[in-house]
Amino acid sequence: MDLKEIQNLIKLVAKSGVSEVKLETGDFKIVIKNTPEIKLAALPQAEVQTVIPAPAVQAPAAAPAQQAAPAPQASQEESAADESNYITINAPIIGTFYRRPAPDKPPYVEVGDTIKPGDVVCIIEAMKLFNEIESEVAGKIVKVLVEDGTPVEYDQPLFLVEPL
Repeated sequence: MDLKEIQNLIKLVAKSGVSEVKLETGDFKIVIKNTPEIKLAALPQAEVQTVIPAPAVQAPAAAPAQQAAPAPQASQEESAADESNYITINAPIIGTFYRRPAPDKPPYVEVGDTIKPGDVVCIIEAMKLFNEIESEVAGKIVKVLVEDGTPVEYDQPLFLVEPL
């Protein structure tokens, strides 16, 4: 198998959405893995690129930019004050966040649901193990802070809960 055939095989695996392909012919063996974490890791970079051009648009008009700056800060302070009375449920491990036990099943919790300590609120997949994350607080789910199927870091906020 030559280099062009291997490159074509890699492109085919990437386009097909298959997670892993193994090919053995005689004494030649190749394994191509297509992991979703690599694709998802590129998303925050795209967000950063969209944020960078915004100040360049505001730079020519100095006076409006100064007037526009306090408004977002005020809204951030208001949202922080609104969320200060909520409890957060944080990720106890690094992995991939899932809201439902299987793609065809309903989510464990929705906004507005009442939970108690011990209730499963989500799953975090780490190293092919699906770990059920249980609530340690009682209250009402106010906000889901992470999208389904995205990577999460240790101690990253997952849910906002209004205590009962």
